[in-house]
Amino acid sequence: MRPLINYSCVYGAIRTPIGRFHGSLSSLSAPDLASFAIGEALRRSGVPKEKISDVIMGNVLPAGIGQAPARQAMLKAGLPDSVHAMGVSKVCGSGLMAVILADDLVRLHESGFIVAGGMESMSRAPCMCGPDCEQNSLCEQDSHKECCMEHMVHDGLWDSFNDMHMGEIAELLARKEGYSREVQDEFAMQSFTRARNAQERCRFSAEIVPVEVVMNDEIKIVDKDESPFANDLSRLNQLRPVFDKENGTVTAGNASSISDGAAALVLGEFDENLNPMARIAAKASVSRPPDQFPLASVDCIVSLLDHWGMQKNDIDLFEINEAFSVTTLAVCDKLGLDNSRVNVSGGAVALGHPIGASGARILVTLLHDLIERDLKRGVAVICIGGGEAVAVGIERDVSWSDAFGLWAF
Repeated sequence: MRPLINYSCVYGAIRTPIGRFHGSLSSLSAPDLASFAIGEALRRSGVPKEKISDVIMGNVLPAGIGQAPARQAMLKAGLPDSVHAMGVSKVCGSGLMAVILADDLVRLHESGFIVAGGMESMSRAPCMCGPDCEQNSLCEQDSHKECCMEHMVHDGLWDSFNDMHMGEIAELLARKEGYSREVQDEFAMQSFTRARNAQERCRFSAEIVPVEVVMNDEIKIVDKDESPFANDLSRLNQLRPVFDKENGTVTAGNASSISDGAAALVLGEFDENLNPMARIAAKASVSRPPDQFPLASVDCIVSLLDHWGMQKNDIDLFEINEAFSVTTLAVCDKLGLDNSRVNVSGGAVALGHPIGASGARILVTLLHDLIERDLKRGVAVICIGGGEAVAVGIERDVSWSDAFGLWAF
């Protein structure tokens, strides 16, 4: 017989810096980036590499990376060949879904300790020959406008159900809910300001692993996020709309930026010889029609709180992914959330949105924000192209007495 496991614990939670599009991290593949996060998360967790049974990594843009990206990442991080690896593709929710799957495996006694997270290099996403290209496998046409497609846009940022960019759906939401350009820019300014304040007080050093890159034949250490507008916030209200040139309100400044990065967490059952950072207390996944993806996070938070037996005021901090300013604004308004408890260190509008990594990144940031403020409970939620959302609730109250339940054969 063995006891049922009531929850899994988080023993390590680390991310790389988030690099801007074609920025300092663009020379590294997604598995390269993930190897830094995995290695440091394991080091800080105190869990020996030999005890890791599985690695689960989210990734949205695998074209050109090579076979078995999650396996590449774990081997680059120095994990033994005996460790199993699996990839998850759930658009922006990939990284957080990896954590949910890891929690399931731990609670089912299928695994002891697992590394879960997400990784993305949007800078390295290739252009590909489309199905109408006569050459297909090797396009030799002088002009590829008609036969080639951008992997990043086509497979990561485009709503395949309504045949439109995700930003166009954000525009429709802003118009329907009455969010002006000024309101969205104000939210973006808040995100940038909070992220800048966090960076200036070295808040992110607790969650970021420095990354070595080779630039101009020299090794450079990248240890800070590369926000495209952080040094010139006066430009925000001067930027032109991207998706509706005439009457639009969504700009490059009040939307998340194309980015590179990775995040990893170490999960396992309660071990009295280790120091768990928190426990996975609840999780949820919901779906709406594809063109309502920004509001799926509303349903997801409601579902998670109901499953957890909590009210919104029982939650100390919320981390709501900022795909666009308007998406997070709408979620906060519809749920009546206290702005001072949402994305307290800034969000994806300021930091960037490496889509396969962001779900894990927001959980890493949430956990470290709770620790810094000595708070107890938090919720991380991310909306997903296709009309879905996933969420995870964490709690820092971890003890042996409630870690295990009834005995099972």
